[in-house]
Amino acid sequence: MSKPRIHILALGGTIATRPDATGAMQMGLGADDLVAAVPLLAKVANIEAETVSRVGSHSLSIDQMHALAAKIRSLQVDGVVVTQGTDTLEETSFLLDLLLDLEIPVIVTAAMRNPSLTSPDGPGNLLAAVRVAADPWVRAHARALGVVVVMLDEVYAAADVLKAHPTRVNAFASTQTGPLAALVEDRVVPMTLPVRDAVAAARRRLGDAAKAKASPVALLWMALDEPGYLIEAMIQAPDRLGYGGAIVGAMGGGHVAERSVDALKKLANLMPTVVSPRAGGGPLLRQTYGGPSSEIALREAGLIWGGRLHPLKARILLDTCLRAGLQRSAIAELFNAFG
Repeated sequence: MSKPRIHILALGGTIATRPDATGAMQMGLGADDLVAAVPLLAKVANIEAETVSRVGSHSLSIDQMHALAAKIRSLQVDGVVVTQGTDTLEETSFLLDLLLDLEIPVIVTAAMRNPSLTSPDGPGNLLAAVRVAADPWVRAHARALGVVVVMLDEVYAAADVLKAHPTRVNAFASTQTGPLAALVEDRVVPMTLPVRDAVAAARRRLGDAAKAKASPVALLWMALDEPGYLIEAMIQAPDRLGYGGAIVGAMGGGHVAERSVDALKKLANLMPTVVSPRAGGGPLLRQTYGGPSSEIALREAGLIWGGRLHPLKARILLDTCLRAGLQRSAIAELFNAFG
């Protein structure tokens, strides 16, 4: 049986760094370098490698990821592996998941340890990602799985995976759902299929219209004694400081300080404003607590409820909705599907 054709798209990141004259790690390795470091790849698949960029993922843009999604759609291959940095992987993978609806596996992977360290994880993660992309079960369920992230021999749904630690090799996890599959020896061991009704519904509404440029989405984190000056500045500025929407990283099950309520209500009247759990994942409460800053009052005031989406992922979905030109009611409907 012929080996599957897997196309590797390298964006940069820790996995693609090398030391400069001072010993500091700099971007520099390309896709061919990454492939050359893992000879076992040739036994798993027929590899095609392409360098898309050589930047840390903290410097990637949403427009670049839209262009990457278009490139992936154009490829005539059996699977795609994207390598990048870990800083924004939880965001970029979810955006690709919203933009792609394919019958082939799309895997995103990265590295926590740079190549100069003992036991760098990049080569192992790349090999694992290619094994996942080539696996018969994964290929048979590619559309049901959507875009997945492979890190440290575990497979995660893009909508759920989070970077839970800034430096540890086991930084990634899906705290709500756990992994979809695990790699053992040279095998992919399936565990579950993700619940993807909300993502599928979003894709149907977003469609190709999600390519247009839109005003950026503000990320507003609620915290102890936060005065809300930035919210007030957005309200007062005729151009809303350039923002077209806002994500509110709320406390608890969907709460803000009482001093912020009036300003948030005004902001919600001016732009789509989504409440998302700052704790890292929902689902948020809907009808438990009363009072002016409770989830009941905020929902009645017109703030959009973000369900189980982490604020970083909620921001990606809202940006995509704005690019698609969706009205507030349609945006609220899409977010409502996430719980």
